[in-house]
Amino acid sequence: MSTASMNPFRGPTVRQRRLAIELRRLREERGFTGDDVAARLHWSTAKVSRIENARTSTNIGDVELLTKLYRIDPSHRAELLTLAHDAARKGWWEGYRELPGGLRQFIALEDEASRIVQWETYLVPGLLQTEQYARQVMAGLRLYDPVPPTEVDRRVEVRMRRQEVLHRKEPVEYELLLDESVLLRLVGDPTTMRSQLRHLLDVGDLPHVVLRVIRLDRPHPIMEGAFQLMEYDPVGDIVFPDVVYTEALTGSQVTDERLTYMYRLAFEGMERVALDPAASRDLIAEAAAGFTDRP
Repeated sequence: MSTASMNPFRGPTVRQRRLAIELRRLREERGFTGDDVAARLHWSTAKVSRIENARTSTNIGDVELLTKLYRIDPSHRAELLTLAHDAARKGWWEGYRELPGGLRQFIALEDEASRIVQWETYLVPGLLQTEQYARQVMAGLRLYDPVPPTEVDRRVEVRMRRQEVLHRKEPVEYELLLDESVLLRLVGDPTTMRSQLRHLLDVGDLPHVVLRVIRLDRPHPIMEGAFQLMEYDPVGDIVFPDVVYTEALTGSQVTDERLTYMYRLAFEGMERVALDPAASRDLIAEAAAGFTDRP
């Protein structure tokens, strides 16, 4: 199975897949077949396949055996073992078992990303929503997904916890392009919108966040729906491909590298017509001031 055909919204985390990809690469580089490895380590060929396709949690002891078999140099061996230890850790999202499996996997991908670029057309994205704005958005789920109120509360809680990626010790680099309509569309009441837009201004001041707006009166080069492109720093020589997430009533994903590159080109094209961060900030502040409480 190629790395492009792995569906990142099902099953293992980025760390697990990185480890699996590298173990397969090392085996092939040494000229071993799966049967060779199985025979030498007294495993089944199926076990080798499960490890290399990240279909099972890789035992750290198994990784040690493989590094010895492949005669990995000490520094690379240390990287692999560190990755194996990290892959064994459970993320905070695993505590929310009621969430759809695809959503938990998306959160894992988002949490492990080193850089995120995003284009949003309808709503403030989840990473920047206030709790009240998020609650209003979640309330709309009941039109097509009759979740109980307690589950809505949990989903709002999850959305707030996702935002930790912007505030941790080593935060993700985040670049957002917003359609101006997002600033004007009423979600909840004017107080909710005013608070939300002021929150955008606060987060936009963070050094690792770039927030830009595309005005409605500017010619739009690419009429593309919202998307989120996640990038991952290599661990030594171990790389992981970019992932694009697109959202509708149900989330969908793109993992083919040619298609993720197309999304990157689309983002770069839209950047060329977006306001700069300072002008975007002025426009957001103006929009916030326009939401006044009605008598």
